[in-house]
Amino acid sequence: MKKIILSAIMLIGLAFSAQAQDISENALGLRLGDNSGFGGEVSYQRGLSSNNRLELDLGWRNRTNYNNNGYDDNAIKLAGLYQWVWNIDGGFNWYAGVGGGLGSYNYKDNNGYSYHDTFAFAAGDIGIEYGFKEVPLLISLDFRPELGGSGYYENNYGSDVALGIRYKF
Repeated sequence: MKKIILSAIMLIGLAFSAQAQDISENALGLRLGDNSGFGGEVSYQRGLSSNNRLELDLGWRNRTNYNNNGYDDNAIKLAGLYQWVWNIDGGFNWYAGVGGGLGSYNYKDNNGYSYHDTFAFAAGDIGIEYGFKEVPLLISLDFRPELGGSGYYENNYGSDVALGIRYKF
């Protein structure tokens, strides 16, 4: 009986070790999406272990005639996420994460009045990525829901689908 239990534990351990993926220690690039007009983000990933990492994104955007109400606005946002990474096959991985961030925005209404506010938000992240073997590039596609925003998002919810490209080093 002990041999069967020990064999089962070894097989389970082998299965999990076969799924382990060495992620790059550092990756720097761009994350391009559309969160109600949020254009680009400079994105940095730091590997913490063989399947965990930290992602920091600094984004900006500029919208004209937001929601057809005549408002023009611009914003800057910093997001931080802790991510778990799982290997699918070869260079393909999928990942999920949690985190949050801070932001600041200015907007001008159709009467010419200017407003400024700051906000905090909580965020999740789920996506798929491919790391090339021949060149040190990583491409990804992810979905990031965000809650909070202190009036920045309608109903305090915003979501973002983005394409990322990063240089691994």
